[in-house]
Amino acid sequence: MDVEKLTAIDVHTHAEVSADGHGSLSPELLGASADYFKSHTERQPTIGQMAAYYRERNMAAVVFTVDAEHATGHPRISNEEIAESCAAHADVLIPFASVDPWKGKAAVREARRLVEVFGVRGFKFHPSIQGFAPDDRMAYPLYGAIEELGVPALFHTGQTGIGAGVPGGGGIRLKYSNPMLVDDVAVDFPELRIILAHPSFPWQDEALAVATHKPYVHIDLSGWSPKYFPPQLVRYANSLLKDKVLFGSDYPVITPDRWLADFDKLEIKPAVRPKILKDNAARLLGLTKPSARPVEGEGA
Repeated sequence: MDVEKLTAIDVHTHAEVSADGHGSLSPELLGASADYFKSHTERQPTIGQMAAYYRERNMAAVVFTVDAEHATGHPRISNEEIAESCAAHADVLIPFASVDPWKGKAAVREARRLVEVFGVRGFKFHPSIQGFAPDDRMAYPLYGAIEELGVPALFHTGQTGIGAGVPGGGGIRLKYSNPMLVDDVAVDFPELRIILAHPSFPWQDEALAVATHKPYVHIDLSGWSPKYFPPQLVRYANSLLKDKVLFGSDYPVITPDRWLADFDKLEIKPAVRPKILKDNAARLLGLTKPSARPVEGEGA
């Protein structure tokens, strides 16, 4: 991957369908997502199609699915398939994996194998869909392995459109995606690189607090059009968190074309804009040499 030639790195995209047509969500949850995001079901590109889409735009993209078999009973898309498909398009795609923490020791073994054999560059967690609190000690052996492997862990935070409008929210509990629950993870695994995904409605201030306090906690801006970003998020992205905020779209739910068009209208400092769009992600993902410190410190 020639990072210098890329215009942006999208750290948050979803593989929603496997090569044999298996979807990442059950029909019930996919239907709810379609209603919430509008026309979601009309956009389920294959990984090959995703590669062509990002290549055409001279961007790179992190690709993952969500393994939530324990909570939902729905079989996941294979992490190995995603990794191998991304490897076939390594000029633009970066594979992340998702391993259900409820799988215990098997999850730890799988995480190690996915990094060491398949070249996975990080892991995605969706606590609300996977049905666990991020600070549950049940998940700690998996976090320990990820920290040791030296790759990031990305946590969905805030409300989710998955299950919205379904009776009982499809069994999905929003409380598990409060970013403050990830603060314990950042304390107990101090070398683990963490990404808090999305503007964290209704816990935006909690996300900003954790990201400013813990040196290896980052925030991605996926899942929302930038025109809806809360003002405090824009303010912190322009200042204290300028080295820790990352471009993410949530493709195919939101296209990078739409996201970037709205981002262009946001009051982001010219010196900060390239950091958010590419430089911060390139450093976090190990695509460029790390700097001495990941972020400016905040006063006591």
